[in-house]
Amino acid sequence: MAIGRIDDEQFQAWANRVKQKIDTEEVKKQLSKSVKRIGTQAIRQFKSNTPVDTGHLRRSWRVKDAGFTGGSWSIELTNGVEYASYVERGHRTRGGSSWVPGQFFMKNSLNEISSQLPDLITPGLWAFRDLLS
Repeated sequence: MAIGRIDDEQFQAWANRVKQKIDTEEVKKQLSKSVKRIGTQAIRQFKSNTPVDTGHLRRSWRVKDAGFTGGSWSIELTNGVEYASYVERGHRTRGGSSWVPGQFFMKNSLNEISSQLPDLITPGLWAFRDLLS
């Protein structure tokens, strides 16, 4: 007993459109733009959350790498200032008699960037919304 006929012509057409976008690496290009956008926003966030005494710590933030490497998308932010971790997590004073609490500017920046990810990724991929319709 047959319930009906299934015609997968529309699905095959959709699959071919998706394959074409993947074969031309258009999706990869758009994802790369999104990752660079995230890196730019992350550096802004980290700099704005970094406490300022002399300004050296804030000026030292860099995006070392943002892109597709090793089979995954990644962004690497660096700060070569040796005392950055002490400002982040806290430290004892020189005499050791008291504790300077951490500022947690890196942790806070990561949390803020994480909440912005959907907005930072989506704009570069709007060109592919027609593939889902």
